[in-house]
Amino acid sequence: MRHPDQDAQLDLDPKAGLSPAALELQDDLEGDTLREECGVFGIYGHPDAAAITALGLHALQHRGQEAAGIVSYDGSRFHSERRLGLVGDTFSRREVIDRLPGNMAVGHVRYSTTGATILRNVQPLFAELNAGGLAVAHNGNLTNGLTLRRELVRNGAMMQSTTDTEVILHLVARSRRSRFIERYIDALREIEGAYALVSLTNKKLVGARDPRGIRPLVLGELDGCPILTSETCALDIIGARFIRDIEPGEVIVFDENGQDIHKPFPPMAPRPCIFEYIYFSRPDSIVHGRSVYEVRKAFGAQLARESHVPIDVVVPVPDSGVPAAVGYSQHSGVPFELGIIRNHYVGRTFIQPTQAIRESGVRMKHSANRAAIEGKRIILIDDSLVRGTTSKKIVRMMRDAGAKEVHFRLASPPILYPDYYGIDLPDRGGLLAATHSLEEMREIIGADSLAFLSIDGMYRAMGEPGRDPANPKFSDHCFTGAYPTHLTDQTQTEQQPRQLSLLAEAS
Repeated sequence: MRHPDQDAQLDLDPKAGLSPAALELQDDLEGDTLREECGVFGIYGHPDAAAITALGLHALQHRGQEAAGIVSYDGSRFHSERRLGLVGDTFSRREVIDRLPGNMAVGHVRYSTTGATILRNVQPLFAELNAGGLAVAHNGNLTNGLTLRRELVRNGAMMQSTTDTEVILHLVARSRRSRFIERYIDALREIEGAYALVSLTNKKLVGARDPRGIRPLVLGELDGCPILTSETCALDIIGARFIRDIEPGEVIVFDENGQDIHKPFPPMAPRPCIFEYIYFSRPDSIVHGRSVYEVRKAFGAQLARESHVPIDVVVPVPDSGVPAAVGYSQHSGVPFELGIIRNHYVGRTFIQPTQAIRESGVRMKHSANRAAIEGKRIILIDDSLVRGTTSKKIVRMMRDAGAKEVHFRLASPPILYPDYYGIDLPDRGGLLAATHSLEEMREIIGADSLAFLSIDGMYRAMGEPGRDPANPKFSDHCFTGAYPTHLTDQTQTEQQPRQLSLLAEAS
């Protein structure tokens, strides 16, 4: 395994050194939204494997902006490049790609939900096992990762990271099976939660999806070479052909002998994550046969059916609210206007010099388009509401720009419960809808009216007759509390359920 110089850098936390005020601002502006998960990509048998992987990761950048990494294999050695920051900050440079030779590669873009933002947590994780090297890229979150970690450490394991992904490496290593794929499946049988895995050995590219299919994983092909990745948009950027979704519970293996499929789990009713449609996936992706863009438009149209009021213009909260606002406008017949302009070039750790500027800090990212909203009754469309702090500032910004009335609509139901499958949401006490009535929320954000998409309306927009409580078609636990898997780690703590930090628990 090649260990480049940058892998020996200090484990830097991007929040280190910020003042309490700056930290509060960063949490205020960025904690009031859903946070991206992770994206994975792998390719087998292509001479430009690393360069293609970098392009695929660039298309998946929306799924994680904290770090990126690629591991390749050249027939004799593994090579690794991992960095904090965006894909383009590192992998657009030819000299970096040249340090990743070989015709097999896996890559990962990261937003951390377990483990701190430090270099040793950047994926793909790599380990030298008895049978050879293994690199793993993981999208999702294990709900028994902390429990397994404690057991492994008690039995002598030495952990090099604070992520739940490392648990998978250890489970593969300790399996007594003779064949690699059997050892890999042994590890999968011990884990719970949500996962889409893309793994690399010196001979194989392996993909695996959790039995409920909570996290997405698709199969594509480029020049006859198989590709595994999180979203179809990563196939589009490289001109690859989409073949199919990896099925829930499926393990697929590619090597010199072709393709091998394993289905080691009893069949379960799929429960894909509804937030892939609400927020996470790119609008141009196709997820489980559905266009994300069209689904979001359908959410907006359903909102217009359920909670329309007399208005003059429909205004999206950019960028994730745009498709729903288009759908709302088309169904209601009310004109669509870009009443808010987003600045895409604001750094995440921009430090505010004064309290007064801090309090209007949302204007760093969003500015009012006065010409489109002054003197008008407007309806703001956003994808979801978490804490409500940014929504409050946007409503105030609209009023300051001269809006006559400001109504707020959310293209998803109220978020009432935390997530344990890879979405970084606050504990229940930090969720506005879990602690306040609809009228209280309306008063807090300062809107003239407030409404959410109903649960049944969300399902109808997905082409279902409604939500079947006995057999929901999606993982909608953030709205309903109906978690699709065991929550082993949460049942073993007396604290309020939360997104576990392995770093905090291990220190």
